Amino acid sequence: MAFTQAPLPFDFNALEPYGMKAETFEYHYGKHHKAYVDNLNKLVEGKDLANKSLEEVIQISFKDPSLTGVFNNAAQVWNHTFFWNSLKPAGGGTPSGDLAAKINKDFGSFDKFKEEFSSAAATQFGSGWAWLIDDHGTLKVTKTPNAENPLAHGQKALLTLDVWEHAYYIDFRNARPGFIKNFLDQLVNWDFVAENLAKA
Repeated sequence: MAFTQAPLPFDFNALEPYGMKAETFEYHYGKHHKAYVDNLNKLVEGKDLANKSLEEVIQISFKDPSLTGVFNNAAQVWNHTFFWNSLKPAGGGTPSGDLAAKINKDFGSFDKFKEEFSSAAATQFGSGWAWLIDDHGTLKVTKTPNAENPLAHGQKALLTLDVWEHAYYIDFRNARPGFIKNFLDQLVNWDFVAENLAKA
C-alpha cells in the first residue's frame, strides 16, 4: 500500500492575505512535501514497512539506525501534513475554552506560551520544528532538529511550526523571527490544536 500526500486543507493562494504566497505552497507542498512521499514509497517498496501505518513506520524506524532514511522521509511526510493543518486563513490570535484554560494553567499565561514557543522556533539551529505538545497531561513547548518529531518520543503533538528555511524564505527571506510572529498573529489554527488536545 503506497503512502499518499494528503491534500492541502486550503487553496495555494488562501494565505496570501496573511503573509504566505501561493508560490510558497507551490514549492513547499508541491515539491518538498511531495518528494518526501515519493522517497518514502521507494524506500519501503517490497518491505514489511510498506504495510504499516505512517505513525508505525516513524516509531519503528526511529529506533533502528539502519532505517534513518526511512525515518527522515516518513517523519517529514507526517510533519508537513500536521503543519498544513496547523495553519488557516485569518487564524492566529488567542485560543478559547478548554485549550485557553490549559495553556494558562501550564504556562502561566498565553503571553508566556507565545514567548516560549517563539524562542524555541527562533533558536532551533538550522533545520527543524517548534512544537506545542501534551506530555503525559502537561502542555510543553519543545523543538526538534531535522525530521524528528514528538511522535518518535511518545509525546502528543498539538501544534507545529516548520522552521526549515524553505518554509519561509520566499515570504520572509532570512527573517525567521518575522515568520514566527506572523504565524502566531495570523495563521495558527487554534481549532485544530483544540481538537488535538481533546483527543490527547
